[in-house]
Amino acid sequence: MQTEPPLGPAEDFAEGPSRDSPPRDDPSRDGLLADNPSQDDPSRGAPPDSPGPRPVRPRRATARFMLSHPLHLISLGFGSGLSPVMPGTVGTLFAWASFAVLNRYLTVLDWGVLIVVGFLAGISISGFTAKKLGIDDPSPVVWDEIVAFWLVLLMVTPVTFTGQVWAFVVFRFFDMVKPPPIRYFDRRLKGGFGIMFDDLVAAFFTLLVIALWRMTV
Repeated sequence: MQTEPPLGPAEDFAEGPSRDSPPRDDPSRDGLLADNPSQDDPSRGAPPDSPGPRPVRPRRATARFMLSHPLHLISLGFGSGLSPVMPGTVGTLFAWASFAVLNRYLTVLDWGVLIVVGFLAGISISGFTAKKLGIDDPSPVVWDEIVAFWLVLLMVTPVTFTGQVWAFVVFRFFDMVKPPPIRYFDRRLKGGFGIMFDDLVAAFFTLLVIALWRMTV
């Protein structure tokens, strides 16, 4: 009766690795994972000239940045958006003050043209500044608040100073709290159009509230 010869080293190894030993292609085998940090962070092992756009590091809006390009001057509300506290509110106050000054010289038709052109141009202007700052909707960009509140003041005029104050408060509520559907547009729409459009919706709801209030008095 023949007995099978004992398995040799080659035949024993051919049966495959044991259940306790790591697979042959396991990156942790022989410490390969520990010696190759690119396994944890793919960007560390990537060549410096690898294709693909690099993310823009967010920048802080400063007076120097604003004066570096005339479009930044407009989108930052001629400096009102540089306020360290509530720049959107300060930008809306600038819109209120500038409306009071310009309204002495502009007709309703002039205002209509200015607001339409300001909105359409603001899509590119605000988007340009936001791209340079590396932020989708930077708070220092207040041109959207300016154009939107101009529209509110134009539609409610003539109105008393108290009425303008209430228009300001209601507009800031919708712009800051962003109840639905304003929040939906703010999150879904990106770029310069998204920056401008959500404030336009806030202006619409402000005018709606004022119209409903006038119907009750």
